[in-house]
Amino acid sequence: MKIGLVSLGCPKNLVDSEIMLGLAERAGHSLTPDASDADVLVVNTCAFIESARQESIDTILEMAAHKAGGRCRRLVVTGCMAERYRDDLRKEIPEIDVVLGTNQVTDIVGALDAPQPPSLAPAALRLPVYLYDELTPRHVTTPAHYAYVKVAEGCNYKCAFCIIPRLRGRYRSRSIPSVVREARALASRGVTELLLVSQDTTYFGNDRGERGALARLLRQLDEVPGLEWIRLLYLYPTTVTTDTLRAVAECDKVCKYIDLPLQHASDTVLKRMRRPGTARSYARLVAKIRSTVPGVTLRTTFIVGFPGETDREFEELRRFVEAMAFDHVGVFTYSHEEGTPAGRLKDDVPRRVKLARQRAIMSLQKRLVAAANRRKVGLRVRVLVDGPSPDHPLVLRGRTAGQAPDIDSVVYLTDADPETCRAGTLVDAEVVAAKGYDLVARPLAAEQTP
Repeated sequence: MKIGLVSLGCPKNLVDSEIMLGLAERAGHSLTPDASDADVLVVNTCAFIESARQESIDTILEMAAHKAGGRCRRLVVTGCMAERYRDDLRKEIPEIDVVLGTNQVTDIVGALDAPQPPSLAPAALRLPVYLYDELTPRHVTTPAHYAYVKVAEGCNYKCAFCIIPRLRGRYRSRSIPSVVREARALASRGVTELLLVSQDTTYFGNDRGERGALARLLRQLDEVPGLEWIRLLYLYPTTVTTDTLRAVAECDKVCKYIDLPLQHASDTVLKRMRRPGTARSYARLVAKIRSTVPGVTLRTTFIVGFPGETDREFEELRRFVEAMAFDHVGVFTYSHEEGTPAGRLKDDVPRRVKLARQRAIMSLQKRLVAAANRRKVGLRVRVLVDGPSPDHPLVLRGRTAGQAPDIDSVVYLTDADPETCRAGTLVDAEVVAAKGYDLVARPLAAEQTP
């Protein structure tokens, strides 16, 4: 059969989607990017915040329409929303044939052509234990030169706003050899940038009693032939260790890039969020990161409008963002989630106030980045070419080691030869202009490296 899959949400969810595609291929099915050409459609959903749930519902309904007026004869829904609302989904959208939770990724093949198996018990009756390894089939859907590798599953933290531990279970790490073997396999297929992801990447190995495992993993990955960049995403502030920072600083291939979701900087809001740390401890951590990893790029995310957030508490956050001068900042408006501790609180910050606070932080960040980018004009940078720009097909687009795909700003390459600046190529370039969050650079032809 021809299988079409729509993957929503984060890169961690994308890895699950790629595994489902790999399992389908191994079972003899073919894959199609065209929903109208698929015999079976799979939607891997996200349920992290309200907007993600709405996107999931809209996509399911869009795919369901293909059953009524197209080739599709089967609709399978998977992922976090399926885990959270499996009974409601099947009741409200009868076009759905099978619902698989987060612990049932490897059940996808049976779900493609059989009724909902009786063995697929409700999530509440199943202990989440699923964890893929390097032997699991996987069809990578990212551009050929980079890939995500999920080093762990689940989360042990109980942040008041987050439903993920209920959907994904407790933290469980893969072994170092398993991750390294997968990295070698990906590098042998042309992957040059490896992005390590999990709910809390700096906790890697702790659940297995392997303190310092992440630093050891980075040092072993640094020796993998073919890899050029190794990037860490989703680092939890209380599990960032000196050993990890030293490995980031000392390993040639590890990007000097720290993704550190802090969520807020008011002590009282952090306490209500059930987040460890304070504004002062976060500031000390940022200073330690910058002193240990010279030239580091820092990325973070914040939530505004958490229940009870006052003007004073928001101002504490705004001042913190200004003082820290992060390289990349993302701001979410608080989404009231049932089943979370915060869901029992009154959602008392009006939506218009949430949006105004989000705009205020992002406006501040835009000014900070604009000033920082102007100082980069004239500098020489190393750029990984991603390919033609979706907005300007005649212009090539790439990233520095301080820019992760999809979530950060980019570098536009002018006067670039598409033959020598192919996707996946590392190019030395000179920054010639700043354009908002992005940079414009001109390749230095004599310095191009395949």
